[in-house]
Amino acid sequence: MRFGTFSYNQARPSVPEPQAFEELLEQIELTDRLGFDDAWFAEHHHSDYGLLASPNLIIAALARRTVRLRLGNLVNVLPLHDPIRLAEECAILDILTGGRLNVGIGRGVPRDDIKHGLDVDTARARFSEGVDILMKAWTGETFSHDGATWTYKEISCRPQPVQRPHPPIYYGAGSPDSAREVARRGWHLAMSRQPLHNIAATTAAYRDELNILGKPAGAGSTVLARDIYVAETDEQAWAEAGPEIARFWQLALDNVWRHEPIGIDDLPRLTSKIGYFQGGLTQERLDEWGISIVGSPKTVSRRIRHIMEVAAPDSLVGLFAYGNLSHEQVMRSINLFATEVRPTLAVEPVGARPAQ
Repeated sequence: MRFGTFSYNQARPSVPEPQAFEELLEQIELTDRLGFDDAWFAEHHHSDYGLLASPNLIIAALARRTVRLRLGNLVNVLPLHDPIRLAEECAILDILTGGRLNVGIGRGVPRDDIKHGLDVDTARARFSEGVDILMKAWTGETFSHDGATWTYKEISCRPQPVQRPHPPIYYGAGSPDSAREVARRGWHLAMSRQPLHNIAATTAAYRDELNILGKPAGAGSTVLARDIYVAETDEQAWAEAGPEIARFWQLALDNVWRHEPIGIDDLPRLTSKIGYFQGGLTQERLDEWGISIVGSPKTVSRRIRHIMEVAAPDSLVGLFAYGNLSHEQVMRSINLFATEVRPTLAVEPVGARPAQ
């Protein structure tokens, strides 16, 4: 199994935004030195929940500051982008990274469509049309396109990406049916917040569909994102990370930082309306459902082995920085993970990459 990071770069009132971005780059550079495999970034707009309005700029900044990490935006919110412009941008990033680019694509959230003056009801159609344009652009051929949203006359994507026929494409799915569609499209599967038994069912459906399609073993890659925090003891880890997990969900709910105190006991209130968290999250359910991996190196190793047994993702990517965790806390957690957790797990050699 491969290991990586998943970054939101959430707003922290006590940290100036330029400092937050510099700390993010330092954290990812550290993971590159420590032998992590992947770094993913989450595109969000107009929100304290995530300051990465353009993750591809972060990838460009890291292209020459890293040597082994595969880098990707999970996801490029396709309905908000001119597809040919995005195709060109990704091609340049693939060149700058020396073929280390992953491309996540998705529809985004209705809130962003509304704020950008776009029709929420046409987001799916704009996404599908955008995908068609990306695929045409990465063939290298000159083409025209006259669609419901975009029209192009005799254009081509220059430059072309290094990876052929294009960089690996990842799509987030939260159900077995959507995972089967991801497999039929020839894409890789990304998953995040759902309880582990849901993740296992979605992963199984994806791999079953690949098998039905006659794809060879290893043809599709699965990525699972989880909160991770490692400290010397379980008690220290939960004392430091627990309130910040609650803060993460407060930001997810409100999109702005609420300055009232918040703690782990607020989780049920913050998450009770999320369908797959029946009754809301608690610290016990974070553990039981495998949603957050928090504890000493020994505890974190044990919980990851359980995830490997139940769902067997190809890549586990940790959200190491969230809420108001300090830069020092995040760097320490990453170091402990790399030096005391990862060596206890059977891992794929660094540099391996997903099949196209």
